[in-house]
Amino acid sequence: MSNKDIYILGIESSCDDTSVAVLKNDQVLSNKIANQSIHKKYGGVVPELASRAHLSNIIPVTELAINESGISLNKISAIAYTRGPGLMGSLIVGAEFAKSLGVSLNIPVIEVNHMQAHILANFINNSDRNPEFPFIGITISGGHTQFILVEDYFKMKILGETLDDAIGEAFDKCGKKIGLEYPAGPEIDKVSKMGNELKFNFPIPKVKEGNISYSGTKTAFINFLEKNLKKNKNFIDENLHDICASIQKNLIDNLLNKVEFFIKEKNIKKIVFGGGVSANSYLKKRLYEESKENGWEVFIPDIQYTTDNAAMIGIVGYLKYINSDISDLKSTPLPRYNF
Repeated sequence: MSNKDIYILGIESSCDDTSVAVLKNDQVLSNKIANQSIHKKYGGVVPELASRAHLSNIIPVTELAINESGISLNKISAIAYTRGPGLMGSLIVGAEFAKSLGVSLNIPVIEVNHMQAHILANFINNSDRNPEFPFIGITISGGHTQFILVEDYFKMKILGETLDDAIGEAFDKCGKKIGLEYPAGPEIDKVSKMGNELKFNFPIPKVKEGNISYSGTKTAFINFLEKNLKKNKNFIDENLHDICASIQKNLIDNLLNKVEFFIKEKNIKKIVFGGGVSANSYLKKRLYEESKENGWEVFIPDIQYTTDNAAMIGIVGYLKYINSDISDLKSTPLPRYNF
């Protein structure tokens, strides 16, 4: 590759957010996201509604991203898009739009694994403090909880993952049971700040070695609420802050127990997070304490790059482009897409 600047148009449409970004090398020039609030009333993402919204949003969001970037489409070097994992209908919209635009501009398209992008988001705008390989990557979101050995940009191996619910899914389901709107994770984080995290105790499922489970905690939480509501119909309202703080502590404790397991097993103290739950303020507080006490070196993307966004797709596209890793136009979306 020459030393000239590389411009990547990134497209993310794996779930319910339509996002388009423009990067100049590893620097973000624009990163626009159209959220779909319609899913709130259903308490979760409705796939058919999500794909329809992507169809409406993809062109306007692309125009916004290009306009804000200050460059014209003819300067784009390549287009990166999410191939998977994700919802099939949503992925198809982003993939087909990316390939059509690539053909019309006569530039290459680059497929991206959404989960790799969450980890590699730590390399955005961050040349002064990039994580050094190898490190333990941890993806925590509404759909995934994975522990990954990362030896290079694209040399990743899943060490363990959730056997049932993802941590973000557990936050949302528990939040729904106490009357919080979807997505409940950020609301639990906020309400917890005024609560006593030691007030109520919930079990942590015992799972051997590197995998993790959250389904049992969710069930115990529901049983706990039903038991106390029978005694006091106002139990949730009177104890909301403490309930939120206590369940949040449990979910994070479970996660950090597994992080500690892999740190000891792999003898690696560099921990790199990605995904929406990595924005949780209580998790950040606990990680700061672990860093001071045990020498963990922790990396978390800027908060704008933790949830699903096209900038993280763009940085992977940039890294692949400089390695001449270009995709075939015959490539199709993969709802289940392993490393």
